[in-house]
Amino acid sequence: MDTQRYAEVIVKELQASVSGLNAAEGEALAELLLRSGQIFVAGAGRSGLMGRAFAMRLMHAGQSAYVVGETSTPGIGPGDVLVLGSGSGETRGLVAMAEKAKATGASVVLVTTAADSALGRLADYTVKLPGAPKEQSGGAYTTIQPMASLFEQTLLLFYDAVILRIMELTGQTGSQMFGKHANLE
Repeated sequence: MDTQRYAEVIVKELQASVSGLNAAEGEALAELLLRSGQIFVAGAGRSGLMGRAFAMRLMHAGQSAYVVGETSTPGIGPGDVLVLGSGSGETRGLVAMAEKAKATGASVVLVTTAADSALGRLADYTVKLPGAPKEQSGGAYTTIQPMASLFEQTLLLFYDAVILRIMELTGQTGSQMFGKHANLE
């Protein structure tokens, strides 16, 4: 199979995955983020990269959003929210992070395929995404892609959909958001 055919299969997998999104969970997350104080975003590996993209768009939308681990990220506290992207919901470093955030009085949101996980039990709010697990030992979703690629792609699409909803709720346009884009590049 050539790269074009692989890309077509990936798009079909994404269409199937996105069709399983829960609109009410996305709506609730957008509203929660708009009511929160500071927003902190984290994930490990490729899920973390999707989170970085989400934090960037949140900032463009006028939210106080930070990527956990950056040198300019402030402390978290009451009224703030930590958004974690984790397919397994078991990543040890993220579990420790969630415990610390909760100890400060912040809320924890988990976006995952595994709501019944260590992070799922800690989270104040969980969004369950469809998708294949890293180790494909069954489940409703199968994929030709390695490891958690389908989850990570669905995670980015979900995050972008939340941004579009936030834009709609706040009356923002892409042009307005572009005014907050980095200009030292």
